[in-house]
Amino acid sequence: MKFIDEYRDGEAARKLTDAIHRITTGNWTLMEVCGGQTHAIVKFGIDELLPDGVELVHGPGCPVCVTPLELIDKAIAIAARPEVIFCSFGDMLRVPGSEKDLFMVKAAGGDVRIVYSPLDAVRIARENPDREVVFFAVGFETTAPANAMAVWQAKQLGITNFSILVSHVLVPPAIEAILSSPQNRVQAFLAAGHVCTIMGYTEYEPLAKKYKVPIVVTGFEPVDILQGVYMCVKQLEEGRCEVENQYARSVRKEGNVPARTRIEEVFRIVPRKWRGVGEIAESGLGLTDEYAEYDAEQKFNVAEYTAEEPEECIAGLVLQGIKKPAECPAFATKCTPEHPFGATMVSNEGACAAYYRYRRDSIGEGRSASAGGKSYE
Repeated sequence: MKFIDEYRDGEAARKLTDAIHRITTGNWTLMEVCGGQTHAIVKFGIDELLPDGVELVHGPGCPVCVTPLELIDKAIAIAARPEVIFCSFGDMLRVPGSEKDLFMVKAAGGDVRIVYSPLDAVRIARENPDREVVFFAVGFETTAPANAMAVWQAKQLGITNFSILVSHVLVPPAIEAILSSPQNRVQAFLAAGHVCTIMGYTEYEPLAKKYKVPIVVTGFEPVDILQGVYMCVKQLEEGRCEVENQYARSVRKEGNVPARTRIEEVFRIVPRKWRGVGEIAESGLGLTDEYAEYDAEQKFNVAEYTAEEPEECIAGLVLQGIKKPAECPAFATKCTPEHPFGATMVSNEGACAAYYRYRRDSIGEGRSASAGGKSYE
């Protein structure tokens, strides 16, 4: 397929792999900040092609995975109300809350619907004026324009039975939280190309300068990722710390200005709790005062919900790049996609789901051979 096959070309990938091997003299740890990149890396074995001195670790690049437990509980509480039609993308329905998930609410009779756009939820609200329609607005900056447009459109149309449960998170503050942690070992980042398509990449320049780390905006196909790795390693080997754009076919420095304008009109920056990580200052989006009437947390009085993360799940350490999924004792035994401990095993972009889908057999063999020792890195 045009524009896909060329970025999965084996010869191009081999040349980039050879180039990375040629320039690598030190030991470098790189983090990809996108669940789509994580799945591509594991699926295509990109990490296994790299020199021993170059390690890829997985970051908090899955918005489903970082949605905090109490927000799932809020969604479940709202969805269970008889007057509510609860709309969500499909990947949120199996994310476990404290006691159940949204699929269980649906099975018990709750009106939970999978939609493909927040504008579908606005349409449903227009068609059902006697019901309250709530859309679960989850995502990074990538999905914020569509969610902002849905709220803006509802206001323009005078629709009062529509609201959104907001769980938007922002990438740059998460990168800074990782870099400022005493446990940090990341020396360079592959930034998510889809986020930068919306927001541009000027926000990363102060981080690269302050923490002296290369940041390369990177796409999602194997050739993209290998080129992003090459650009990061080249900077590290040369002692540079700049923001570079590998994904130039999609990303401009200033991003998508009309989309950013709509986001800034409807949303404001707020603190946000990240599942398994904790609260990060100025790392989320919430509705502005002008659009506060569309805030489902306030409308349904669930803003004060709290919940404790399950102790057995190490998803927080995985999301910070401190551990990898195979280092979890519950991986593929107690924790599976059918019975997940955390969202990283459920989401289509979760690191644990990627390892389970593409590497669980080799991980299982390694555990048997090492009598329970660490099997894959």
